Amino acid sequence: MANVNGNTLLVVFIALTGAAVVLQAFVLLAIYIAIRKTAKSVLDEVQEVRTAVLPVIDQSRDLLNRVGPHLESISTDLSELTRSLRVQSADLQSVATEALERVRVQTSRMDFMFSRLLDTVDRAGGLVAQTINLPFRQVSAIVATAKAVVGALRNPPPRPARTHPTADKDMFV
Repeated sequence: MANVNGNTLLVVFIALTGAAVVLQAFVLLAIYIAIRKTAKSVLDEVQEVRTAVLPVIDQSRDLLNRVGPHLESISTDLSELTRSLRVQSADLQSVATEALERVRVQTSRMDFMFSRLLDTVDRAGGLVAQTINLPFRQVSAIVATAKAVVGALRNPPPRPARTHPTADKDMFV
């Protein structure tokens, strides 16, 4: 019976191995069918994306082909405009600097001229005051002298005060 048992066991193992192989074949068949369905659905989705995206890509490509030269022209124009603005701002700055320098020079000249004018007016005022004051003082002095002479001639001369020799002795201490 040891032989039968070994044969039986062998048959059982072979049957189990055969069943496992058949089961594995069914599993592989199921995986194949699932992958095929998935591949078909992915292929359908890719086709839908292509039909939806390709026109947009074509339109974008057409738009870029139409707009590209304009963009290059605009960038060139902007570059030239920027360079022109730099040149003009440098010119404007030099003109402003020159104008400010001229204003400073003219202001300095005006200051000098006004200073000289005010000095001259001050000297002229002093000269006029001296020219008017001197004769006015002389006339005032002449009038005061005449007044004093007339006043002296009108009033009699003052009398000398009497002094008593004895009264003076008593006052001496």
